[in-house]
Amino acid sequence: MPFSDRPFGAFLFDMDGTVLNSIAVAERVWTAWAEKRGVDAIALLATVHGRKAIETITGLGLSGIDPAEEVRVLTQAEIDDVAGVEPIAGAIGFLKSLPPDRWAIVTSAPRELAKVRIAAAGIPWPEVLIAGEDVQNGKPAPDCFMLAARMLAQPIEQCLVFEDAPAGIEAAEASGASVLVISATHRTPLFTPHLSIENYDRVSASINADGSLRLSTIPDRPASYRNGS
Repeated sequence: MPFSDRPFGAFLFDMDGTVLNSIAVAERVWTAWAEKRGVDAIALLATVHGRKAIETITGLGLSGIDPAEEVRVLTQAEIDDVAGVEPIAGAIGFLKSLPPDRWAIVTSAPRELAKVRIAAAGIPWPEVLIAGEDVQNGKPAPDCFMLAARMLAQPIEQCLVFEDAPAGIEAAEASGASVLVISATHRTPLFTPHLSIENYDRVSASINADGSLRLSTIPDRPASYRNGS
């Protein structure tokens, strides 16, 4: 793994699609909203992931609606529906292996929605959670990742961002952090210059003497061991 010889001050994780999978509920809620508002649901779903809902809705330029009220309704619908929310493979164990002051979740979702989804997926609660309302400019602006780095007292250039969506990847790039792409929820290949892994099953983190983190790949077990012999 290209990062195996490099220490990091902190790991910054996007939430949806990166440490947990909430695509089913997000698409149910956004599709219902789009059909109600006469918006092309398929086109909309291609743009909503990784972005703040208020920016998505405002960008549609719909007349006769209050974007803030639409976001409130959408958010409540997502809070009320957690069916199918589950952790990305290996994410729980990986997060539990990290020092609490060396990682954060950085999401475009509102804080109350993030709380519900983190609990539903069984994800460890982070000491630092940056939610959509914590920054004025959401992804792809770098503000959220830079704020997380400051709260962890780590230079953003020494942070590794785990992301799945183009908007989040762009935000991480703009912040100056390194990027690792999680592809577990990708339905089609995402063309990116960054290293991509499917999930956390084959990676581990070690802690250096100075508290910094190192990422490495777990070697494959011999076939005889996998077969229990």
